[in-house]
Amino acid sequence: MTVLAADWDAPAEVQAFTTVCTGGSSSGPYSSLNLGVHVGDDPRSVARNRELVSGSRGWTKEPFWLDQVHGTAIARPEPGARPAPPPRADGAVTAEPGRPLVVLTADCLPVVACDRAGTVVGAFHAGWRGLLAGVLEAGLTAMERPAGELLVWIGPSIGPDSYQVGPELRQAYLAADPAHEADFAEDGPGHWKFDLAGAAARRLAAFGATEVTRSRWDTLRDSDLFFSHRRQGTCGRMGTFIVLESRRLP
Repeated sequence: MTVLAADWDAPAEVQAFTTVCTGGSSSGPYSSLNLGVHVGDDPRSVARNRELVSGSRGWTKEPFWLDQVHGTAIARPEPGARPAPPPRADGAVTAEPGRPLVVLTADCLPVVACDRAGTVVGAFHAGWRGLLAGVLEAGLTAMERPAGELLVWIGPSIGPDSYQVGPELRQAYLAADPAHEADFAEDGPGHWKFDLAGAAARRLAAFGATEVTRSRWDTLRDSDLFFSHRRQGTCGRMGTFIVLESRRLP
């Protein structure tokens, strides 16, 4: 199974990657490695796809799935527990070795983080609403480490040349921080191209997390690799996973 490894300078104990849209058992608009149960796909196909990911990695603990709602809530798995149903949250944090965290996306930002010591990891989902509301700041706070000790990877998302937005979104960001002006480029009357990942990096830096790496992939442009809600409408979801494979002793 093909995955795209996070291209960041994380400790050896931390593994992170994003799945691509191929290599699974789903069909139609969900073809083929759809990991989302909420998009209308056959639940049996989704279950097989999820099992394929876990089996390919040799995980003995089930990934910590979330019911994402474009909010700012951050969940923390109980050791050994399997929540049913998944918690309504847009991020998760754990120091439990072997417990994969995952967020699902199809244009939004998948963001993963760890500390330099390799003792805690986090995974966060940020669309434009969640990013503006502070989901990344909430997530890094939940990791309970100084922001300067954290490493962050922004995974595949809709790119700055693909994401056209209107005046309401732009004004909302400028009202929050005028520095966001740099994240918008005019694209005709009443339209702008928005660098969502750039806005996330700006907010992370303001929070104190300066070691941020951005993926080079664009989910709308790179149609052979990714689902894209803006390009397709009804479609599947990729998973961005992070796991603390072992915990470094103090």
